[in-house]
Amino acid sequence: MKLSVKGKQIDVGDALRTHVQTHLEDIIGKYFGDSLEATVTFSRDAHLFRADIMVHGKRGVLLQSTSSSSDPYPAFDMALTRLSARLRRHKTKIKQHHHDATLEKADAMVANAFVISGDTEAATEEEIGDNPAIVAEMTTPVETLTVGEAVMRLDLGDLPALLFRNRKNGGLNMIYRRHDGNIGWVDPSETAAAPKA
Repeated sequence: MKLSVKGKQIDVGDALRTHVQTHLEDIIGKYFGDSLEATVTFSRDAHLFRADIMVHGKRGVLLQSTSSSSDPYPAFDMALTRLSARLRRHKTKIKQHHHDATLEKADAMVANAFVISGDTEAATEEEIGDNPAIVAEMTTPVETLTVGEAVMRLDLGDLPALLFRNRKNGGLNMIYRRHDGNIGWVDPSETAAAPKA
């Protein structure tokens, strides 16, 4: 596993780096092979240390977890515990997902992704109009997944929303995390959109 341990405004020593490598390889090694990239970033958040874990798995599976504590070791350990619990919960889906590798990237399409500035206080509505300020512009894959696989990726990546092509009907679908903790699913298929007479 290719591992990068970084510190933002803090110095990451060799002991912490070794602790991260040992524990992360133990957990991730149970579910994935060697061809992974992982980044662990430690930062200060007021009086707390924050640990952010990001692991790029096979076929675009993204694992993310974060936690804060008064010491960097427990912050990392709590973030890793959360990540481990998600991996355990999705263990069979991950193994099945790994075996479906024959459906490689041909199933994925690429979409443009934009980050739009939320700072609208300085400008009036007439100045913004239909052209909001774009902060970042990038591409993102829109993969063909089942709803279960999409929910797994949303959960493992700790994402707020995920756009995917539904393997069942070929249409674009979205799942998102609701405020009540449940997951919402938007399926604008023709049968779902047709009003009843």
